[in-house]
Amino acid sequence: MQSITVHQLRENPGTPVIDVRETWEFEGGRVPGAVNLPMSTLGEHLDELPDGAFAVICKVGGRSGRVVEALAARGYEATNVEGGTDEWIAAGYPVEA
Repeated sequence: MQSITVHQLRENPGTPVIDVRETWEFEGGRVPGAVNLPMSTLGEHLDELPDGAFAVICKVGGRSGRVVEALAARGYEATNVEGGTDEWIAAGYPVEA
């Protein structure tokens, strides 16, 4: 499974980010520009995934890791963000609410 750190994500601001947390978690704060496609309903929204490479994030990296494995098996260029949104916030990076 491909993965990157929050620092690497920050260094590549053009990378599309899919946040797979539940809507209520997403609304509490997110990586700027992230699109919410909750893991629980992702199968219904595969047509909304970006073309090409994109990053997948959740709270700490567990859910996003599982999603990346499943998407990679289907041919998507998905990369897991290690540490997730919690690590992003801990690093002092900006958050959208």
